[in-house]
Amino acid sequence: MEENIRGISGLLKRSSKRHFLFFLILLGFSLFLIKFNQVDIAHLVQTEGRTFERAKVVKILEDNIQEDGTRVGQQKVLLKMLSGSQKGSLTEAISNNGYLFGAACRSGLKVIVIQSISGDIAIHTVYSPDRVGAVVGFILIFLLVVCLVGGKKGVLSCLGLLFTFLCIMWLYIPMIYKGYSPFLAAVLVAGITTFMTMYLLGGWCRKTVCAAAGTISGVIIAGISAFLFGKAAHISGYNVSNIEALVVLENIRGIRVGELLFSGLLISSLGAVMDVGMSIASTVFEIHGQKPELTRWELFRSGMNVGKDAMGTMVNTLILAYVGSGVSTLLLNYAYELPFLQIINSNNILIEIMQGISGSMGVVLTVPMVSFFSSYAAEAGYLKKQVEKEG
Repeated sequence: MEENIRGISGLLKRSSKRHFLFFLILLGFSLFLIKFNQVDIAHLVQTEGRTFERAKVVKILEDNIQEDGTRVGQQKVLLKMLSGSQKGSLTEAISNNGYLFGAACRSGLKVIVIQSISGDIAIHTVYSPDRVGAVVGFILIFLLVVCLVGGKKGVLSCLGLLFTFLCIMWLYIPMIYKGYSPFLAAVLVAGITTFMTMYLLGGWCRKTVCAAAGTISGVIIAGISAFLFGKAAHISGYNVSNIEALVVLENIRGIRVGELLFSGLLISSLGAVMDVGMSIASTVFEIHGQKPELTRWELFRSGMNVGKDAMGTMVNTLILAYVGSGVSTLLLNYAYELPFLQIINSNNILIEIMQGISGSMGVVLTVPMVSFFSSYAAEAGYLKKQVEKEG
């Protein structure tokens, strides 16, 4: 009885030390991110006197709705400013009729307004409906659903998602902006977020290490596959639609534009690769827990059998995700009856194909790697316990 109490006490002390060490590492990383984000942003456009503010439509002064219900031209509206230097005042504004900018205003609608002030002159233009409430609301609903369905694991998943978002916005983007290699920045962020997510879900154990190692390896393989595909098909980071603005940024800040395309592919494939990695590692260690006498080869084969099913669905997931993002382009190609040689040699289509194939390559090769790592680690842990018992 006393031995059990001492064992439990020792386990709690080791757990407390690990949590304290984890807290210190997280605190140090947070301080580093704050310091790292002290960046002087180069001003690419002149924005002096122009701000985006919130407002509410009080009255429609001139409407642009036609008898058939369509809208042509502009609306002239009366707004009550809800933020900015003119908060609380009433002002007239123009709302253009367009699918990308402007809004079909009605009384009571909250909008975002471009406010341009020069001396005593202020010009207001409706930019879009105010969507902040909808975005925040659905994010909160999503997080709540994850927490309710997943319980403690759901809460930890949300924390992992928040950490990943902060790493992308506070580490990945600033690193690229400062001139670091986008490819290496993606690998670094993938490694940090993978270990953090795995740690939150599974704690610090052999399973976590195997899943993280396999995930990072799979992501790197996806990046290398994309690079080789790009070399063979003559596709680079300069074949993207917004290349003119990126080249300006490259000249000003020294950003490595050519690596951006492949760096983004690493980040986009991370989620799917991480899913497969954790699934295979959990399966192998669960099987080992039920039948510890299984050999390394038997555990590896079990991981591969499960991985084949997960691999099939994940490959479909990635391919369909990239197809879905380019459905407008596919529809236009179909409508214009473009010839096959034109479509298959289009930069946009080739980039989508490259992303789908490379991401899927990372998922597929993650299966054997995680299966190998997990089977080796599980058997090694079992043999170590056996030696300790005999000793």
